[in-house]
Amino acid sequence: MSDDATRPDPIDPGVPPSGPGCVECDEAGGWWVHLRRCAACGHIGCCDSSPMKHATAHFRETGHPVMASYEPGEDWFFDYRRNVMLQGPALTPPTSHPVEQGAPGPVGRVPADWQSQLDF
Repeated sequence: MSDDATRPDPIDPGVPPSGPGCVECDEAGGWWVHLRRCAACGHIGCCDSSPMKHATAHFRETGHPVMASYEPGEDWFFDYRRNVMLQGPALTPPTSHPVEQGAPGPVGRVPADWQSQLDF
């Protein structure tokens, strides 16, 4: 993998997403604010506004530097190494979680006091 985030190797547009929600939150019965998709392997993790910050943890554990938004209507990429937004190629669908899943989500697992649980 190159240290130059402008090179295509941190992004594999042919890899499908790992599922409709944050892998680790789904396994633990947790919830998230927004979702991010690893552009290298398709892993879905929750954003840094979420209690568990699994997308950043995925970057730290794997070294995969580029995440894409996994929110409906959003098509941006973020490079953790350089802390910058990027343009990227079209990724294999689906490009977002199901709209009915909600944000924060998923519906049915978000606590009533969710905003007080965030550390902005």
